[in-house]
Amino acid sequence: MPRELHLSTFQVGTPATPAQGLRIGVTRFPPRGVPKDRWAKDGYFDVWLPVLAPSAKLVAEIKMKVDGPAAVLRKAFDKYERELLSNATGRQTVEFLAQVAARMPISIGCACADESRCHRSRLFKIIQAHAPA
Repeated sequence: MPRELHLSTFQVGTPATPAQGLRIGVTRFPPRGVPKDRWAKDGYFDVWLPVLAPSAKLVAEIKMKVDGPAAVLRKAFDKYERELLSNATGRQTVEFLAQVAARMPISIGCACADESRCHRSRLFKIIQAHAPA
């Protein structure tokens, strides 16, 4: 049985809470116009990990479908999951975060307001699926 993970999600730019632990930005692009030294201070994230974001091409595709039917968006998220897990870097990063979340709190965040229509909701499930036994 997989170990319980200390994993949560957040919207980039919202105030941090102690329960969130390390806040990891999983956006394709960093916050526009925000210097790197302000990311944590201004509530964006502690570290930026774009390897967990959809490719730039897929980000554009998801943005076009985000307001569409749930089934269409789900197909885009399926494509994101295949893309993420299709290479060693993506797989190893997911496995690493699952191991870290088994030991300490971490949170994954994106700028999308509606988490249910954001790739971070699928990433949360992907990381959970890689929880250590």
